[in-house]
Amino acid sequence: MSKIMKISFTIGLMMTMMFSVYSQEEVVERNQEIFADFMYQPGNEYRTASGKPGPKYWQNSADYKLDVHLDPSAHSINGHVDIYYTNNSPEELEFIWLILEQNRFTPDSKGTLTTPVMGNRYTGDVNGGYQLSNVKVVDDNKTTSTDYSISDTRMKINLKDAIPANGGKATISMDFSFTIPQKGMDRMGRMTVEDGEIYALAQWYPKVAVFDDIQGWNIEPYLGAGEFYLEYGDFDCYITAPYDQIVVASGKLMNPKKVLSKTLLDRWEKAAKSDTTVFLIAPDEIKNYDLTRPKTSGTFTWHYQILNARDFAFASSNAFIWDAAKMDLGNNLYGMAQSVYPKESQGSDGWGRSTEYTKKSIEHYSNKWYTYPYPTAINVACHVGGMEYPGVSFCRFQAKNRSLWGVTDHEFGHNWFPMIVGSNERKYAWMDEGFNTFINYYSTLDFNDGEYSATLNRTRQFTSWFNNNSREPIATYPDVVQVSNLGMIGYRKPGMGLLLLREYILGPERFDEAFKAYIERWAYKHPTPNDFFNTINNVAGENLSWFWRTWFYGNGNIDLSIQSVNPYKGNYIIQLGNLGEIPMPVLLKITYEDDSEDTVKLPVEIWQRGNQWNYLHETDKKIKSVELDPNKLLPDVNGSNDIWPLQYYKK
Repeated sequence: MSKIMKISFTIGLMMTMMFSVYSQEEVVERNQEIFADFMYQPGNEYRTASGKPGPKYWQNSADYKLDVHLDPSAHSINGHVDIYYTNNSPEELEFIWLILEQNRFTPDSKGTLTTPVMGNRYTGDVNGGYQLSNVKVVDDNKTTSTDYSISDTRMKINLKDAIPANGGKATISMDFSFTIPQKGMDRMGRMTVEDGEIYALAQWYPKVAVFDDIQGWNIEPYLGAGEFYLEYGDFDCYITAPYDQIVVASGKLMNPKKVLSKTLLDRWEKAAKSDTTVFLIAPDEIKNYDLTRPKTSGTFTWHYQILNARDFAFASSNAFIWDAAKMDLGNNLYGMAQSVYPKESQGSDGWGRSTEYTKKSIEHYSNKWYTYPYPTAINVACHVGGMEYPGVSFCRFQAKNRSLWGVTDHEFGHNWFPMIVGSNERKYAWMDEGFNTFINYYSTLDFNDGEYSATLNRTRQFTSWFNNNSREPIATYPDVVQVSNLGMIGYRKPGMGLLLLREYILGPERFDEAFKAYIERWAYKHPTPNDFFNTINNVAGENLSWFWRTWFYGNGNIDLSIQSVNPYKGNYIIQLGNLGEIPMPVLLKITYEDDSEDTVKLPVEIWQRGNQWNYLHETDKKIKSVELDPNKLLPDVNGSNDIWPLQYYKK
C-alpha cells in the first residue's frame, strides 16, 4: 500500500469511526431522554415523591345547606344556599371565588362564544343564567362582606376580614334563581314526554371553587368539554315540588314517610331486601296519585343528605316509573339501586333492566376496587346522553341493551373517578374518563359472564387514528382539544394505557396492588398526574418514566419489529427493532418445526441504548416462526413486521 493510500485509508477509517460514534451518541442521547425521570419532584410536606399525601397535606372543605323550590309551570328553580367553608390552607384568604355554572347559558358567556356556529355536544340554551340576591359572608355571627363581582361563570367575594389560615371558617349565603334550560350542554336540563316533564338538575347551585396547593384558586371558566373540580363536604338539601312530582337525588332520603304513600313505603322495604328489581311505581301507576302519594294536592318537600361528597344532583318528574333492588357492597354493607324512567323507556330490552345494570356495576367496582360510599345509586332516564354525579347518573332515555349497559356502567363507574378520587376534570379529563374506561372493561367482562362484548383490548382497530397527523396527546386540556379527538385522548387511549400496564407491562398482581393503593391514598382528596405516576412507580417497584412520558404526554406510536432470524452456533439470533417513538417490552411467541411453542419476554430496558437489539435464543429445535405480541394487545401501527417469516403475516 502506498503512503498516499495509507493516509487515505486512515482518514476514511477515522471518519467512519467518528460517524459511527456520532450516530451511537445520537441514538443514546435520544433514548436516554425517553428513559430519564419524568415529572420528577423530590417531594414536599404536602405531596411526597412516593405518591402519598404529605404529612402536612391539606385541602379546604365546603358543607352545603340547600333549600330550593321547583316550579314546573315556569320551568324554574328558586332557592337559598348556605355554604359553610373551612380554610385549612396555611394562608389566610382575603377573598373567595365561587362557580356559577348556570351563567354558561347566556348569550355572552365564554362557553357560548366559543361554541362553533354549527354547534356540538356542548351547545346550550342562551336564555338563562342566575339571578342572585342577599349575597353575604358571615364570620363569627357578623356580616363581613357583601362586596362581590361576577365574571362569566366565576364570582369573587372580597372579604372585609380575611378567613384565617389553618381552620378558619366563614359562611357564604345567597338567594338564587334561574330558568331551567332545555339544552343543558348534554349534562342537565328538561325534556317533555307523553306523561309530563323530566327535570335533570345539575350545576344548579352556586359552588365554592377549589383552592389548592398546586394552583391556588382554580377559576377556569365553564366552557364545554372540561368538567368539574370541587371540594368535598356534606350536603343537606330540601327540595320542594308539586305533589305529582317524584324527586330522586344524591344520597339518602331522610323523610320517606312524609313524601311516600304507605304502598310505596311497603314496596321500598321489599326492594331494600330484594336481589331482583321491585316496582315502586309500576307503568300503569304513573298517574295513580291516590296510590303513590300521601296527598293529592299542594307540595311536598323532599329531604336528602349525602356526606363527604363533591356535588349534589337531583331529578324530578310527574312521568316516572320507579323501581329498585338491593346492592351488596361487601363487608356486610348494603345499599339500594334505583331507576326512574318514562313509559317511553320501559321494556326488557330497555330501562326495565336499568336497576339490574346499576346494581351489578356498583357491586363489581365496590368489591374489586374500593367500597361504594353512598346509600343509593339512582339511574335517571332523560335527554342527557350520559353524565355522572355522586350517587346519581343521567342517561339517554332511548338507550337499550348493550348501549344502556355501557352508559349505565360508565356513568356509575365515575363514582370512583372522580367522585371518590377527586382529580381535576377541568384540566385532566384522562384521570377520570380514561381511568373509568379502564375499569369499565373489566366490569363488562364480569357482567353475566360476558353477556356484552368488552372491546378496550381491541387496540389495533384504532391504528388509523394513531397514524393520523391531527391526533393530539392525552395531556391536552379538554377545552382545548379538537372535539374529534376527545373520545380517544380523554377516554380510550388512557384506558388502553392502564390496560397495557396491567396486562402487558406489570402484570395483574403488581398493577392491582398499585392501583388500589392510589385509590386508597387519594380517596376524597385532590391528586395530580404526578401523584398517580409516583404511586404506581413506588408500589409496583418499577420506574415507568418512559411510559408516562411517551404514552400520556407524547404523541408518538408503537412499532416493534422482527428484522431477521438467523442461525448462530447451533442457536438463533433474533434481531429486533424499535421503529416507533414508544419503546415497549417485547413478548415473543416462538414456534418450532414440531409445532411446540416457547414464549419469551424481554424487558423494555433493551431499548435504553438504541433501537436495535439482538436476542440470542438457545434451543436445539428448528424455528418455524417468530411472532411479536401474539395476543395483539399493543396498538402497534405496523403489524406486517411483527412476524417472521413474512408469509405467516395475516392482516
